[in-house]
Amino acid sequence: MAKKKRGKKRLKKIKGFSIQFLPYSEIRNLDSTERIRKILNIVLGNNILILQGKLRPEEETRLIGDTMAMIGHVKNFKGIELAVISENGDDNFLNRFRTGIVNALSKGELGAITIIGPATIVKEIKRDPKKIELMLNK
Repeated sequence: MAKKKRGKKRLKKIKGFSIQFLPYSEIRNLDSTERIRKILNIVLGNNILILQGKLRPEEETRLIGDTMAMIGHVKNFKGIELAVISENGDDNFLNRFRTGIVNALSKGELGAITIIGPATIVKEIKRDPKKIELMLNK
């Protein structure tokens, strides 16, 4: 007898990926080229990267430029999705001063998180003050 499947939805599997957390301490002493290379190696391995802190604006621009240049040259690579989530911060002087000292000592902005994922897996990253929505491709 053949079994009938009624009312059950079949879940589609997403091709293998993982989520990797990268503490800022691992890239703090790298130069811009090495940082971008490390990030791209992680993302090209079908990983969604959660980076403590954020890249400098020129590094973010270069990362996007490098990935655009790779499209069409690296098999199955369609680019990246990138989002930076920063604390809104308190505007009082003492909090800004304290945050500035911590960021200066750590050589980066630790009050932020950067999410980077391959566009083949991450469809969209939506941000709002209370949550992050990571939309994945099927």
